[in-house]
Amino acid sequence: MPNPGTKPLPTVIKKLRGGKNTYHRKPNKKEPQPEASDKVPKAPAYLSKVAQAEWRRMAKELHGMGLLTKVDIVALAAYCECFANWVDITVKLQRTGLYIKSPIKRDKSQMVDGKMVEGKILSGGNIVQSPLWAIKNRAELEMRKWMVEFGMTPSSRSNVQATEKKKNDPLAEFMARGGKPFKVK
Repeated sequence: MPNPGTKPLPTVIKKLRGGKNTYHRKPNKKEPQPEASDKVPKAPAYLSKVAQAEWRRMAKELHGMGLLTKVDIVALAAYCECFANWVDITVKLQRTGLYIKSPIKRDKSQMVDGKMVEGKILSGGNIVQSPLWAIKNRAELEMRKWMVEFGMTPSSRSNVQATEKKKNDPLAEFMARGGKPFKVK
């Protein structure tokens, strides 16, 4: 049975939000801390074109905030595909409209307007909401779930204080080498 209540925030997000006593839960000292890669990861080849474009847009932002590591690639790919599906459905809805005429299917011969109709699909049914509308809403919900995971919505981002990337510190580099100068080739 899953644990009830709010999911715990990753330590990275807690650090970005700042403050000591902001959360009721103590930080998990055993939480895995995957390292962020030096470069922005490339989009996986299996993503659609729209999803790859969204990857390029979001990966750069998330990497800059320190929220994208190698283990997050699948999660970001899932968000990007949800985004691509949402765009596809939105474009189709713009073409077809929010409402359609429902077809009427007759399984057996029936009298319709004084004529015998045998199992044909007739146009001119009731005006109903397009099924694409429900699909679009589900796609938005799924996309929003992934966005919250990465702090990409206004409410999930409102408390995040992005820190600037650390610039090269010559003294720290010198000390890391044990006080030895650069090797000159």
